[in-house]
Amino acid sequence: MRAHLAAIPELCILWIAMAQVAAQEDREKTTALKDLLSRIDLDELMKKDEPPFTFPKTLEEFEYAFNEYGQLRHIKTGEPFVFNAREDLHRWNQKRYEALGEIITQYVYELLEKKCNMTKAILPVDPTEDEATSFIYLSPDALSNPSKLLVLIQGSGVVRAGQWARRLIINQDLDSGTQIPFITRAIDEGYGVMVLNPNENYLEVEKPAMFSPLPSPTEPPDEPAEKRERKDDKEGKKKREFYEKYRNPQKETETERIPVRENSSPEEHVLYVWDHFVSRAAAKNVFIVAHSYGGLSFVELSASQPVLLRAPVFLSQPVVSCPPPHRTGFMEPLVLPDDTITLSYDKKNPNPELC
Repeated sequence: MRAHLAAIPELCILWIAMAQVAAQEDREKTTALKDLLSRIDLDELMKKDEPPFTFPKTLEEFEYAFNEYGQLRHIKTGEPFVFNAREDLHRWNQKRYEALGEIITQYVYELLEKKCNMTKAILPVDPTEDEATSFIYLSPDALSNPSKLLVLIQGSGVVRAGQWARRLIINQDLDSGTQIPFITRAIDEGYGVMVLNPNENYLEVEKPAMFSPLPSPTEPPDEPAEKRERKDDKEGKKKREFYEKYRNPQKETETERIPVRENSSPEEHVLYVWDHFVSRAAAKNVFIVAHSYGGLSFVELSASQPVLLRAPVFLSQPVVSCPPPHRTGFMEPLVLPDDTITLSYDKKNPNPELC
């Protein structure tokens, strides 16, 4: 009996030791699990089953077309554009939308050239052979019209020459989202027209592949080459298996932007076009329709280079909706030359009237 009781403390000690070992193993497993979870990027995990980023190059291939009312519709169903073509694949849907947007941009350029009879003017005006360039659109009499010139400046973002808002073009109609109605009416009423392109201020090119430099041969190895190679192969295999199992992101092409000389920002663009085109036009009166950040770019022009403004200038109102990012305190009252005339605009009555 006494021998049996004497063995009890030893059993307790053994049980406590086993419990401690089990607890230590649980802690190690928990730590390993936390480490594993910390290495899993949930955004990347969601990309595992993404379809390839390969999209149609034309409206026809997208199976969409603009109908007689300028509305984008599916050629088979007649339905409007659907953003969520695939559920739970937001990134893929966004890439698809952007691809369609690029096609829309080219479509609007064609309208400017074919429907409005406008031509491109390359910027800068003296480009070298391999230089990044941009462009604006001019009506045939934009520089020679002796009476009046209409200058259109859109806001910031993805919109390019001839567009007010891509979203309106895709979801509503061409008349709502493009500058075409302004241009055609202005030409019918005897205006020369100049369409600026303030967001086309860089050339995007693919980055060259980057290779990791080889280790210097002068560095003494910490361990034998054979052992190091086996270790590297083993670690590399583990990493590959991990990423194959938990991550399968599509590699997007890395690009870099080469700025267009003297047109690398909307403000620079407006200043350059005003200096090289508007100020040299024959028109006695200049009318400006500027949307959102386009209006602010004109304000920057008037503040920095007032000598470039020829009287009289007719300015659509309001022209400013946001401060420039580099001047967050720029909310003081708009000050323009004394001989600038502002215009009011009423959606119900699209004919501007003098304020």
